[in-house]
Amino acid sequence: MGKRELDSLRGRRQFLENYRVELTEWAPPVSVAFLVVLIFLTAMLQYRMGYMGSAYTATKENLTQALQNISPEVTDETSGAEKSSEGELVIADSSEPEQTAEMTQKMEEVFTLNDDCGGWIKIDGTVIDYPVMQTPRDEQFYLNRDFDGKYSAYGCIIADTDSVIGTGTAVEDYTDGSRPGTNIILHGHNMKNGTMFGDLDRYRDQSYEKSHSIIKFSSLYEDREYQVCAVFLSQVYKKGQTDVFKYYQFFNAENEEEFNDFYNNIKALSMYETGVDASFGDEFITLSVCAYHVENGRLVVVGKRIK
Repeated sequence: MGKRELDSLRGRRQFLENYRVELTEWAPPVSVAFLVVLIFLTAMLQYRMGYMGSAYTATKENLTQALQNISPEVTDETSGAEKSSEGELVIADSSEPEQTAEMTQKMEEVFTLNDDCGGWIKIDGTVIDYPVMQTPRDEQFYLNRDFDGKYSAYGCIIADTDSVIGTGTAVEDYTDGSRPGTNIILHGHNMKNGTMFGDLDRYRDQSYEKSHSIIKFSSLYEDREYQVCAVFLSQVYKKGQTDVFKYYQFFNAENEEEFNDFYNNIKALSMYETGVDASFGDEFITLSVCAYHVENGRLVVVGKRIK
């Protein structure tokens, strides 16, 4: 091998050695950096997966617990539970149906048409001669609906949800059903044409009251009569107002003091003296209609039961 060829070979070897050295010196930092980044990303991914997994587990456990609190798991040993022939769980209704008297024929016919009907109100010599609707699920359902449930600006006469109309009869001393509450409150629109409870405005005149003093109200089970004992102006007060008389919150007198508080207030507010007195144990019917002497004003006619 000549000297020139030997020098060329040595040059190539030196180049390769230098290349290897440079590659070895350059490669590790890149590989280490890459590995560091890869390890870091892997660690972060594992951390996130672990966090998400634990969070999911906690959320699932909380949700399961919440659902169990709302609707506990029913087992075969559940009291009152039976299984149908298809294997579906059937919960027996342990509540006893409310005792009721027999419906009067005229009210049964109305009730058959709409079972939201709880009674009928009539005042002779006026246009007030309407069914009374009571819907505990939605007190204002018939505010702008007619008897058939169709839209109507006139609405219906509505018995307050908290009013207890009763399912028995006085002739049986209510042993055949429940006794009515102390006060039944009925609401109706003040229509400009005088319909619904529009005629109640005329009770501002005492002479009108004298010739229209009897309010007839029929529950589904009996006919009742009330005599007007107070006519007054009031309003729906704000919830925070506690130093005012809120007639619309009185439904049942637990004692004589509660009765007297209601009775003394309506008599004190009355526009005139009707000559009709009441005492603890008596029952009332309260007719409430919008009035415009103040914001959220009301004109109220209260009758004492006489039959």
